[in-house]
Amino acid sequence: MNILEEVKNIEEEIINFRRDLHRIPELQLNLPKTMEYIGKVLDENEISYKKLMEGNAIVAEINGQNPGGCIAIRADSDALPIEEETGLSFKSENGCMHACGHDGHTAMALGAALILNKNRDKFDGTVKIFFQPGEEYPGGALPMIEEGCMEDPKVERVIGLHNGQLFPIEPGKVGFMPGEMMAAMDRFKITVIGKGTHGATPHLGKDPIPCICEIVNGLQKIVSRMVNPAEKVLLSVCQIHGGFTQNIIPDTVFVEGTVRTFDDEVRKNIAENIKNISENIAKAYGMDAEVEYDFKYPAVINDEEFTEYVANCAREILGEDRVEYLKEPSFGGEDMAYFLREAKGTFFALSNPKVHEGGKIYPHHSPKFDLDESKLYMGTAIFVKVSMDYLNEK
Repeated sequence: MNILEEVKNIEEEIINFRRDLHRIPELQLNLPKTMEYIGKVLDENEISYKKLMEGNAIVAEINGQNPGGCIAIRADSDALPIEEETGLSFKSENGCMHACGHDGHTAMALGAALILNKNRDKFDGTVKIFFQPGEEYPGGALPMIEEGCMEDPKVERVIGLHNGQLFPIEPGKVGFMPGEMMAAMDRFKITVIGKGTHGATPHLGKDPIPCICEIVNGLQKIVSRMVNPAEKVLLSVCQIHGGFTQNIIPDTVFVEGTVRTFDDEVRKNIAENIKNISENIAKAYGMDAEVEYDFKYPAVINDEEFTEYVANCAREILGEDRVEYLKEPSFGGEDMAYFLREAKGTFFALSNPKVHEGGKIYPHHSPKFDLDESKLYMGTAIFVKVSMDYLNEK
């Protein structure tokens, strides 16, 4: 079986999948039209599947000729609340947009489903394909796991990718990162509760503004003085709000920010440090501080051995010159991390941004973001190659 030839034979279909999905972007955990479209393609090709999350997620299942292992392909399918400005003939018109390339992810996975289903007599075991909502927000991977997508049969390996140019890779190449690839992403909010008064009589109130300024300064010491310098950690205070006019001291002020880490213990300690610093500085000022800390997606940690396995498959099918290794991890977050905690796997990058005149590339989440559709076949080919090789070597 020539996988690359099979994929190229349906390349037009893969591109059409992407364009159809691009027209109907949907947000968060509510993807009825998207899942209806995916289900229609699967039905037309007699591929069995089940719906999860009240119909907003799909798990397709393709069984080979004999029982065997189980590998999963993950494709996130949600979009963003962005008004599209690409001028594409198939642009969305509902105020939302596939500005992060998840239409491409879904199209590549559908292409893989078609080829694997057609060639089910050439492998043993099971391939599951996860069509997942809510990667952008609030996270759809964990609910899918909680509803059993990794069981019956139990998933042993899982693969996924991100297209566009999320990582600094030359267009037309795929990038791999054994081990730490993307950071855990957490959110914190600190509210200082003082006592409002007129700006001309500060002694009659409790001014929360200088208090929260001290807290912000204290937070900056966490990374430099409370964490091992060898750890990769980021803490950013990104907004501060308080007051409503120039001569009134407010009752409350709050700040919000983000923490990015790769180690679970460091992550936990930073959350405790933020709470301790905030509450104790506020207490010193005679005030209270309320700290909200949301542990969001964990870090994306690729299995080193399996990452090498997938990279080798990519070399075999695309050529040595199309494969490279990322030089450093990203501090961005991805809920692919939850699947990678359940089974050995890898998340890799396919660089296929649309390159405009003068070499201009619009970034992810831009209203002008677009993909180079001529590279979508690469992701499908890797999905098929890895799935069949892994299962046949079991």
